[in-house]
Amino acid sequence: MTATPSPEEAVRPETPRDEEVLFDGHPALFCSIGEVLLAVFTLGLAILVFSWKRQALHYRVTTQRIVVEKGLFSKRMEQLDVYRIIDYTVEIPFGQRLVGTGNLILKSMDQSTPEVRLTGLKTDVRGLYENLRRATELERQRRGVRVVDAESHQIS
Repeated sequence: MTATPSPEEAVRPETPRDEEVLFDGHPALFCSIGEVLLAVFTLGLAILVFSWKRQALHYRVTTQRIVVEKGLFSKRMEQLDVYRIIDYTVEIPFGQRLVGTGNLILKSMDQSTPEVRLTGLKTDVRGLYENLRRATELERQRRGVRVVDAESHQIS
């Protein structure tokens, strides 16, 4: 007997066998200490808003691609192949450090998606960065892609 996939699973793309999942999930309910305080001061009403916003966003980071799904009722999916990433920024502001979350900002050479912001990640963001950086290099080697740094070649 085979199980019928849930509607959420049916929308998600399949992961090929040679592709390893590095992170799969929604942003944390509370991304900073400020949001925790806001929830306390609003007697929990802010939790409903935060929950609604977080459920409308889903991140899937693998060794070959990054998929960002947005929306609760109507879905929009953006995908970025990791070999196109050219710069990484790890942000862990003080308010996020207190609740154990962080952000990962990725700059890419993709014209349609020049920047991808993964915010409120409840994971080891530095570890995710290292794994993603390693996966980017391996994927570039596998595809035979070379990136030229145009900024370092200044003409006088």
